[in-house]
Amino acid sequence: MIIPRLAVKEDMMQVWQLIKELAIFEKEPNAVEISISELEEHGFGDKPQFVCFVVEDDKKLFGMALVYPRYSTWKGQVLHLEDLIVSESYRGQGYGTLLLDTVVKYGKSLGVNRISWEVLDWNEPAIGFYEKKGAKVLRDWNVVQLNKEEINNYLDKL
Repeated sequence: MIIPRLAVKEDMMQVWQLIKELAIFEKEPNAVEISISELEEHGFGDKPQFVCFVVEDDKKLFGMALVYPRYSTWKGQVLHLEDLIVSESYRGQGYGTLLLDTVVKYGKSLGVNRISWEVLDWNEPAIGFYEKKGAKVLRDWNVVQLNKEEINNYLDKL
């Protein structure tokens, strides 16, 4: 029986591979900038910036959910689900549900007032999955970001 577990530093190479797999699925194959060593440092240093849950089959990771704390001026403590990834050959077998269940239980144990995440508008299977689980997909919000270059350009104009 496969049960999600907390990731350890030694898992980060396989976590990074899952992140790359997601980037390819999301049609952004060259968008991953983070390195394995950064994942190790950021997740397992003096002040861990995220928690990661993984599922594995014969020591090969095939799914992960990475979360971190946020704060909402309206809701207070929030847990953000950055990514929930299940390798394509393992999809449809309940592993996404196992990972989401683990995230929700973790959020409950922290006492958060909301768990939030984004989903691409064209990823109908994921949207259907989340809605089936009782999540609200807010289609009237847009994600706003500044990447590293845009941050520098912004600051250069000050």
